[in-house]
Amino acid sequence: MTPLLSVNGVTKRYGAHIGCADVSFELYPGEVMGVVGESGSGKSTLLNCMAGHLTPDAGQVIFDTRTDGPRDTLTMSEPERRMLGRTDWAFVHQHARDGLRMGVSAGGNVGERLMAVGERHYGDIRGKATDWLERVEIASNRVDDRPTTFSGGMQQRLQIARNLVTGPRLVFMDEPTGGLDVSVQARLLDLLRGLVRDMGLSAIIVTHDLAVVRLLADRLMVMKNGHVVEAGLTDQVLDDPQHAYSQLLVSSVLQV
Repeated sequence: MTPLLSVNGVTKRYGAHIGCADVSFELYPGEVMGVVGESGSGKSTLLNCMAGHLTPDAGQVIFDTRTDGPRDTLTMSEPERRMLGRTDWAFVHQHARDGLRMGVSAGGNVGERLMAVGERHYGDIRGKATDWLERVEIASNRVDDRPTTFSGGMQQRLQIARNLVTGPRLVFMDEPTGGLDVSVQARLLDLLRGLVRDMGLSAIIVTHDLAVVRLLADRLMVMKNGHVVEAGLTDQVLDDPQHAYSQLLVSSVLQV
């Protein structure tokens, strides 16, 4: 099977500081990869390099496109990358406000992404937007309300609807449950797990919360100081960590 995403030797430096160093892995269709580590470990830098928000100093990010097969997204033209970001890729920000148009209605937020891929029929767009609001547990009668009237958890669910409405094959998630109350986190995680399963999504999830990756991720990478120090099946890494830093991460959670 051809990997959906092949990351080869991705490196990003900020002067003398290493953001991420020589990171390589493959992600297959329908697979979820978790990336964990403390603040400053390089996990968000890696995610933003893969998603095209940062330009790495070295490496390749090869995506198996629908039309042309495997392509290095770092050498794509800007219009090609933008179209990829509207269709086959999606990015869920930690803070929903970074991924939403706060002055546009909930339905408008979802509809904008449909319009970006060429849909023009107002009734169809509104219908799909309403369907997606219901899929992420937002009442359809809120379709004309602005995100500013929503709770933090509802804003995050709206951001997910906006991202998934075009049926992407790969979703990047940066601390998707960060900053939410525990009960809201649990509801959001349950929703995400169902969507990943039902849509056959591939995803890369960056988080410091091991409970999140335990629930969602098939495989896990542990990062420290920009380097991947351990990688493997999620249960294997969490139940029997081999690297001293991984052991420290797991034990710190168990002691809470």
